[in-house]
Amino acid sequence: MIEKLCPVHNVPVYGERCSMPGCDARPIVSTTIYWCEECNVPSFDMECPSCHSKCKYIATDMRPVFPEEKLLLAILWKYDNPLELDNHSVWNSNSGYYIDGNKKELVIKEINSLPLSQIKDVKSKYDEYLPRVNRTYFEEMIRRFVEVNKERYFDITDEAISYIQSFQENYSLDDMFVSFSGGKDSTVTSDLVTKAYSTNKVTHIFGDTTLEFPLTYDYRARFAKTHKVLRAKNYEKNFEELCETVGPPSRVMRWCCTVFKTGAITKTLAQVFKDKTNVLTFYGIRKSESASRSKYDRESESPKITKQTVVSPIIDWIDFDVWLYILTTGIDFNEAYKLGYSRVGCWCCPNNGAWSEFLSKVHMFDKYVHWRDILVRFASKIGKPDPEEYVDAGAWKARQGGQGLEIANTSIIKFEPCATEDNAFNYELQNLITEDLYELFKPFGYINKDLGNKRLGEVYVLDKKGEVVLVLQGRIGTNRLKVTIKKTNIAGAKNLVGAEGKIKCQLTKYQMCLGCKACASVCRYNAITVHTLDKEDDEQNLVYHIDDEKCVRCTECVDHFTAGCYMRKVLGIKRGNLDED
Repeated sequence: MIEKLCPVHNVPVYGERCSMPGCDARPIVSTTIYWCEECNVPSFDMECPSCHSKCKYIATDMRPVFPEEKLLLAILWKYDNPLELDNHSVWNSNSGYYIDGNKKELVIKEINSLPLSQIKDVKSKYDEYLPRVNRTYFEEMIRRFVEVNKERYFDITDEAISYIQSFQENYSLDDMFVSFSGGKDSTVTSDLVTKAYSTNKVTHIFGDTTLEFPLTYDYRARFAKTHKVLRAKNYEKNFEELCETVGPPSRVMRWCCTVFKTGAITKTLAQVFKDKTNVLTFYGIRKSESASRSKYDRESESPKITKQTVVSPIIDWIDFDVWLYILTTGIDFNEAYKLGYSRVGCWCCPNNGAWSEFLSKVHMFDKYVHWRDILVRFASKIGKPDPEEYVDAGAWKARQGGQGLEIANTSIIKFEPCATEDNAFNYELQNLITEDLYELFKPFGYINKDLGNKRLGEVYVLDKKGEVVLVLQGRIGTNRLKVTIKKTNIAGAKNLVGAEGKIKCQLTKYQMCLGCKACASVCRYNAITVHTLDKEDDEQNLVYHIDDEKCVRCTECVDHFTAGCYMRKVLGIKRGNLDED
């Protein structure tokens, strides 16, 4: 049972917000799942619709435990017979595992702290018994689960399909796509869209972070045989090399999402939908996934990727509903879930829980050892006294900023006001001046290299009226740059201090740019392109370009990130009590 109540008026809410006069509060969602002892499966209703017996409360949400995970659990619980759970109804909730409706404890923190040698022994036993698993009882259990909860299935399916169909008057199939991750939620969303529009021709965009589970890639390949799937991938960056440069991603700063997903998807959208002013995107986001997603609306503008109206047909579904849909319809899904993963994103994500991490040690042992070695080397690099303890305790997941990393120092911009000229500043850059520097001043106006004194390296920045906004003075190949601010209202600045801050944003970007494409992803006009080109000496050359014809000088790329640069945000470190600009 699911209830939505207004936290202010304590009345039922039937939409996204409370409808009481003057109240626009988001509802608090309360979920209740019951257990039918007669059918030995979870029920959405207090009275079992199949056998009509009274059910008992068991949890707020539940997912099925497949035979593969049951075998692993039996080994961890040290059952004499590792196949003991074959003939039992096993389910999982946030509070733990339930066997035939009775809770069974598993201290995951202790399990995850087992030495890798013991984990190898667990895997060896698992591989030995896996071919002998009997799936007959599980299949019968699923049949009962589907029968008991069929009314719930029809209710949520009909409502979701009707919601999806409500957009067909304003969007054609060419104006929409499904965001496909290879996870269960996007799988269900895709199937609902297919049913709603009676076609499998809707485009799917698969954001390949390069860190997906191997089973996710297997599933994507199967899925692509019957659906139109485009891969969005950053082919220019290597995750491990970036970990070496900026440190591994953490819970606080998951730079991997921006570098390997958001930017790549934005580029793909620009290629597929070109000059379309708006695109309808179907997401599999659900409120029950996390506290942050509980605040999402069913329909919204994308906060990360431009040109999207995002709709989430299953936003109010819980895990119970998602699995009910999958098991009722019999659609194919990512087999990582059979192993026990509750979510499948990047396999080494710092947000993964201890159980997911343990499963990766078991089922992807070599990958995990390689990743652990990267983390240990990083911990040594930044001076941790016991690098292995730092990694095994998970402290790397809470890391903040670029403390101990050489590249973090490139965020420092040395400058001093010009003693002979008002509104002028002298900068000492850490990178030598090249033609690329002037690209970063295009958001402030139009670059003119003819008006200035070429011997002094003068370049003018003009507004639409042809009036001078900035004067840049610096010779190519040197690191001294003088900037004279002729108009202080650049990028919405209110005074000289604000204008100078906007200049430093772009200079920070010039010094720190690693080609993450974050700037490109926030540009609504697709005016920014960032490419990494290989050079003959195995080094790489970054090409940052702003298209004068497309750029409308909104300066969103200047203001969107801390100090103008996403990498500055990632690598920000504390110096004294202040965060250095």
